[in-house]
Amino acid sequence: MDFLRPTTWEEALAAKADRPDAVPIQGGTDVMVEINFGVRRPAALLDLNRVAELREWSMTGDACWLGAGVPYAVIVDRLGGELPGLAQAARTVGSPQIRNRGSVGGNLGAASPAGDSHPPLLATGATVEVESRDRGVRMIPADEFYLGVKRSALEPDELIRAVHVPRATGPQYFSKVGTRNAMVIAVCSFAVALHPRERRVGTGIGSAAPTPRRALEAEELLAAELDWDAPLDPALARRFGELCARAAAPIDDVRGSAAYRVHAIGVLARRTLAWAWNDHLGRRAA
Repeated sequence: MDFLRPTTWEEALAAKADRPDAVPIQGGTDVMVEINFGVRRPAALLDLNRVAELREWSMTGDACWLGAGVPYAVIVDRLGGELPGLAQAARTVGSPQIRNRGSVGGNLGAASPAGDSHPPLLATGATVEVESRDRGVRMIPADEFYLGVKRSALEPDELIRAVHVPRATGPQYFSKVGTRNAMVIAVCSFAVALHPRERRVGTGIGSAAPTPRRALEAEELLAAELDWDAPLDPALARRFGELCARAAAPIDDVRGSAAYRVHAIGVLARRTLAWAWNDHLGRRAA
C-alpha cells in the first residue's frame, strides 16, 4: 500500500489525478476502521490531514464556506449560531477525540447513509465544492451528492474542497436514535431547518435508506398548509411525521429493524418540527 502525504491543495489534486485509485483520508475515522478490520485494502492512501487550506472556514455573505478538514469540534465551538443544525449533529459524533479529528468533508467522502452531518446538510440546502486538477471546480447540491450506499457523485480524480452551508435564517434541529446515548452509529436520524423568509421547511433523513435523503412530500405539505403566524397544528404535525416516515426505505440490521426505523423517523420528524416551531414562535414574540 502506497502512502501519499501532500502538504498543499495543489499537491493533493496532483496526487489524486496521478493516482485516482488512492483513497483520501480526512480524519481517517471511517477509512482506518475499515482497513483495521480488513473491510478494504486500497492500493494507496492519500492523507489530506497536513493540507492546511482544508482546515479553514469563513462566513461569506449568507453562507459559511467550510473547508473539508474543519473538525467537528470547531463547528461545535465556533459555528453554533450560524449553523445550529450542523453543530447539533456534530455534538453527537463519537467521542471528544473523534470530534477533534473527524470532519464534514470526511463524512461526505465516506458517503455512509448513517453519517451524522448528512441530514442537516440536506435540510439547509448545502452545496459540496469538489475539484480536480484537470477539470477544475464543480458545485454539487447536497441532495445530488449521494448516489448509493457509500457511493457519491465524486469522480475518481476529484477531491472535496469545501462545503457551502447557508447561514441559518430560522430554527434548526437535529435528533437521532442510537443503541446507547453516546459514541454510537445512528439507528436513524432526522434534521429539520425552518426557512421563514421563503416560507418553507427543509428536511434530512439519515440511516433509514440507501442514501441520506429529503422527505420531499413532507416539505411540500408544510409549504402548502403551514401557518407561519400560528401555533403548530397537531394534525399537520402528525401528517408531516407520516410523510417523513413514508420517505424512508430502511433495512433490518444489527442496530434496528426496518419497521422500527420507519416508526422512529416519524417520531423524530414530529418532535424536531415541534421544537423548531416553538423556537420560531418564541423569536417572533421576543
